Amino acid sequence: MSSSSTRPIASPYASVVVDAAQSTPTQGRSAWEPLREPMFRLFWIASLASNLGTWIHEVGAGWLMTTLDATPEMVAAVRTSMALPIVFLAIPAGVLADRIDKRHLLIGTQSILLFVTAMLAVSTATGVITAWGLLAMTFVIGLGMVVHVPTWQSAIPELVPRWQISRAVGLGSISFNLARAVGPAIGGVLIALVGIWSTFAINAISFAGVLAVLLRWKRRTTEDSRGRSFLSSMRQGIRYVIWKRTMRHVMLGVVLFVLPGSALWSLMPLYAKTALGWGPSGFGILVAMIGLGAVIGASMLPRVRSRLGSDRTIACAMALYATGMLTLSFEPFWPVLLLATLLMGCGWMATLTTLNATAQITLPRRLRARGMGCYLTMMAGSMSLGSLVWGQTAGAIGMPNALMVAALAMMVTAGISLLLPLAATLDDA
Repeated sequence: MSSSSTRPIASPYASVVVDAAQSTPTQGRSAWEPLREPMFRLFWIASLASNLGTWIHEVGAGWLMTTLDATPEMVAAVRTSMALPIVFLAIPAGVLADRIDKRHLLIGTQSILLFVTAMLAVSTATGVITAWGLLAMTFVIGLGMVVHVPTWQSAIPELVPRWQISRAVGLGSISFNLARAVGPAIGGVLIALVGIWSTFAINAISFAGVLAVLLRWKRRTTEDSRGRSFLSSMRQGIRYVIWKRTMRHVMLGVVLFVLPGSALWSLMPLYAKTALGWGPSGFGILVAMIGLGAVIGASMLPRVRSRLGSDRTIACAMALYATGMLTLSFEPFWPVLLLATLLMGCGWMATLTTLNATAQITLPRRLRARGMGCYLTMMAGSMSLGSLVWGQTAGAIGMPNALMVAALAMMVTAGISLLLPLAATLDDA
């Protein structure tokens, strides 16, 4: 995901990033090559199922809130309550994942997520759920995810050779976006035919599937604190991210993209219901088009990045996303609306996949979970703050105007991103 080779810098963490062109064999350059690794293949299938359950769940949670309290602030609060734990706890969770056996941590988090989503399904089915109850359970799910996500991502390099890491991250993005293309539509159908509770039940089943794969995983490595205290380990990870130029630019790139881009995700359920007058199936189609666009973008990304380089690819992808959001603000005729969401999916995937893979390749193994914790903190913090800001903005000036302001803001941040070049770890891969 980035450009130009890296040189050591004057800092305690001046390790050199290995150029992907030097570490990648000339054979087997297919994007699907990591699936030849048996354990990664099981992880990928489990991740696809889990992502599918997550997107079905998100449609259910967003739509449920519109039936409990349809104000923009409360609808946006669903995403905020999921993101807040990541904002405050992702870095400590990364420290845990660098000190405690990753397999045990993942089994524990999946068990918690299974239990809470099952409870949410039951309480929704029995009609006892309230708006604040939904936010509370969503917050607990966020607590489970805050440990799961950095641990899961930092485990990827254990499952594939180093030269396949960027491809493995790309396959993770494809898994996520395939699920996003299909999951929301399934969620909409389930809500219409069975009821909102079924979306949460499906997610609980998906967590059970991931748990089954984790029980089969036999790790060959274990974590080591290297004699450092918890706080010392945390400071070490944060210092690396601050000192390492590539990581600083990755973090700033996340903020520049997600802060304005979160307007779409926080307001989408209400936009579909009030601005468009669509039901849950229509809402599912909107989100599915974004997912489909992301899958299309994933297939085009290597060629685009080889022509433009990572930095210009990110800037163009951000501009594409902003154009789609600006189009939505005019509430266009439905074919134009669907095309706009398709383009936004391409922009979303290209930007975040590039930033994520750059971080994973840049970080040394001993600091990878802490570094990814920092990455997730920046992403969740930007998403949480953005959801709050755009929810309040939509309440004050209306959703179309809020989307327009967010689109114009992203046009500006796309230009700023060109001033934050990334190191060349991906462009030649």
